[in-house]
Amino acid sequence: MIGVGVLKGMAVTLRQFVGTYPAGRVLLKALHLPEGNGIFTISYPETKQQHAERFRYFPFLVYDATPDNLRCVACRICEQECPPQCIHITMAKDEQNRPLKANGRTFPAQFDIDVSICMSCRICVDVCPFEAIEMDNRHEIATHARGPELLFDKTELLRSAEYFQQIKPTEAAVVNQRLVAKAAKSQPPKPAAASTPPAA
Repeated sequence: MIGVGVLKGMAVTLRQFVGTYPAGRVLLKALHLPEGNGIFTISYPETKQQHAERFRYFPFLVYDATPDNLRCVACRICEQECPPQCIHITMAKDEQNRPLKANGRTFPAQFDIDVSICMSCRICVDVCPFEAIEMDNRHEIATHARGPELLFDKTELLRSAEYFQQIKPTEAAVVNQRLVAKAAKSQPPKPAAASTPPAA
C-alpha cells in the first residue's frame, strides 16, 4: 500500500516528540511503547554521545588481516550506483594495461570518496558483492572548507574487519555468515572415495 512507509516514519517522529515530556513517557509506558530518553543535553566535547549500532555516516573500505588484503576488487559497481556520484575508482594495472592482482584478486589503485557530497544513503554497501564497503560511525570530521580535506582517498578509507566488528557487531556477524557461505561454495568438490572391491 502506497504511503505506509511515510505513516510509519511519522509515527516514529510522533513517539519521539511525545517522549520528550514526562507525561508523554508515562503514556508511552502505559501503551508498552519505547519511552525514549526525553530532552537531554551532554557536555560536548568532554562527553561523547553514544550512537546506536544502526547509526551510519560515511563509508569505509574493509580489509582482512592487513591493509594489503583489501576485499575490494575495483569492480566499480558502487561507483556506478552512487546517486550523487561521489565515488571514484581506478583499477591497478601494469604497463600493458592488464589488471594487477594481490592475494589472488584485482584491487583499486585509487579509491576516493568525496564526503562533502556523500548523502550516507548506504546504496554502495547494499550493491557491493564482496562485502568490501561498510558505513562508519565516525562523524567528527568538520572542516573549514569543502576542498581536499573532505576528499578521502584509499588510505583514509581503510578500516580493518575487526574495526567493523567492534562498531557494528550485529551487522558484522551477518556479513561474516555470508562470507563463510561464499567461501564454502567456491571450494572445489571433494573427490569421491574410490570403492574397494570386497575381500574374497
